[in-house]
Amino acid sequence: MPTRKPCRTAWAVLLSLTATLLVACSSGSGAGDELSAEPVTLRFTWWGGDDRHKRTQQVIDLFTKQHPNITVRGEFKEWNGYWDSLATTVAANDAPDIIQMDELYLASYAERGALMDFNEAKKHLSTNDFDGKALATGAIDGKQYGVPVGLASYSIVANTDLLAKYGIALPDDTKWSWDDLKKVGDQVSKAGGGTVWGVQSGGFNDTGGLHIRARQAGTSMFDDKGKVTVPAKVLQEYWSYLLDIARTGVAPPPAVSVEKGSGALNQSATATNTAAFGLWWNTQLTALTAASGAKLKLLRLPGEAQAKAPAAYYKPSMFWSVSARSKHPAEAAAFVSFLANNEEAAKILLTERGVPANQKIRAGITGQLKETDKAAAEFLDTLPVSDPPRVTPNGASTIETILKRHTENVLFGRTTPEQAATSFIAELQSEVDAAR
Repeated sequence: MPTRKPCRTAWAVLLSLTATLLVACSSGSGAGDELSAEPVTLRFTWWGGDDRHKRTQQVIDLFTKQHPNITVRGEFKEWNGYWDSLATTVAANDAPDIIQMDELYLASYAERGALMDFNEAKKHLSTNDFDGKALATGAIDGKQYGVPVGLASYSIVANTDLLAKYGIALPDDTKWSWDDLKKVGDQVSKAGGGTVWGVQSGGFNDTGGLHIRARQAGTSMFDDKGKVTVPAKVLQEYWSYLLDIARTGVAPPPAVSVEKGSGALNQSATATNTAAFGLWWNTQLTALTAASGAKLKLLRLPGEAQAKAPAAYYKPSMFWSVSARSKHPAEAAAFVSFLANNEEAAKILLTERGVPANQKIRAGITGQLKETDKAAAEFLDTLPVSDPPRVTPNGASTIETILKRHTENVLFGRTTPEQAATSFIAELQSEVDAAR
């Protein structure tokens, strides 16, 4: 689950949408009606690469074979351009029926009335095999706007080959703190002689890491109403930590970290075996192992043992959502149910969209998974988690861009952690306020 850059053009289009376009009721059948026996055409949009397209089309074919009166027309794109296209079609009252949705944008569309509440479609969509904490990732004010497709959680990926090479013991991840990570990272950096570092700091630009630090401190990024509530002290400590590990050589110099953090996964310090520890989503283990050729192990995040409650949480890889303007909401919900619950479909999709959020499906495909995918699924199954953070509020979809800029300013000495904390909160709150 790589870091994704929010699209400002799409956001601008979203801001221009009128209430008339978005909150009007569907002109077709109701979500709770019986499935139609007449010919029905559904449009289904998603982003992704060739492998995803092929697997998804196979599932579409499987569904339409069982429902010969329903045609599902796929509209797939790459991530870049996907959100511009979606925002434009929604504004033109021509949204696809089924939408592959990202957490960053869920509230932006839902709170403008563009998405259907799946609670209205329980007749056609079962979520009985989903953990409540997983379903909560797609809920806003009691309404279920997204069904999570796959799940991930933030983790430390440890290169056990490097640790063995330098004679450094693998830390006990049920007890370690952020200071412990710094200490063992320092051992690796000294043993690596300037070519291998202890900690890859690039992953700290992801909001997942910031959410974790806030939750470990007993607070949150946003409150239930979407207000920015993370204390400045948490942000100061967060950036001070990054600055410290960069200055002491535990992490690469800022220029190296920024370059690797902006590149592809296979160019990262973890993938190139130049860092022993890195912050990653657990589902990236397979890709990192393939790129590095090393033995990698998933560890729980530092600081969890010192927190009053688990800060770890389920992060949806993406959601299935249905347009509130769909003329065929019952059939669209039935197709989402097929994607989420059908065992034959699951054997085709496997973990291409992440470790399945459906617990029954996850258990059913385990035998078909690679060892690294099995490890990712086992990590998720055994990880203590709390309720997820509040869905990214309407207006805050640019949070990753804002975080990245402030992190780089701190690392390059253009600002202090204290100044960055004040500026970050003000800027993010301004974005949220502007969207209201």
